[in-house]
Amino acid sequence: MRDILSSKAVIANMEAVSKKDILTELAKHAAVVVGKDAHAVFDVLWERERLGTTGVGHGIAIPHGRLEGLTRVQGVFARLAQPVAFDAIDDRPVDLIFLLLAPAEAGADHLHALATISRLMRDQKLCEQIRKAKDEAAIYRLLTEAPTAQAA
Repeated sequence: MRDILSSKAVIANMEAVSKKDILTELAKHAAVVVGKDAHAVFDVLWERERLGTTGVGHGIAIPHGRLEGLTRVQGVFARLAQPVAFDAIDDRPVDLIFLLLAPAEAGADHLHALATISRLMRDQKLCEQIRKAKDEAAIYRLLTEAPTAQAA
């Protein structure tokens, strides 16, 4: 997981009021992390979201996409200050979001990272610990030290 997520790519209490707002804020953070334009990141995320929701249920969303110019898979994690409607498959609002960006030509690496994140975020005990964590450092530790994260 440390290959995908840096400690600087965790947001503890992100403010947002809509799905578009969430993706806009995540794109800004991701742009800094990956060294790309925030508008380009947003466009990739929004285009993917138009294909179908990345709200996977239980308060979790995993927006993802492929971005030109990346050399490796990278992520940004956000815990929202308040849950927000995200058109999730269970119609529940989301509060935990793991954004994943992959190189445009990525194949199996992108899918492997997506599967790893999906497994990690299905751990309801871990998600509850993340929801209660006091800051970014605590969230980062939880995400990178979880048994599922080490199996990545």
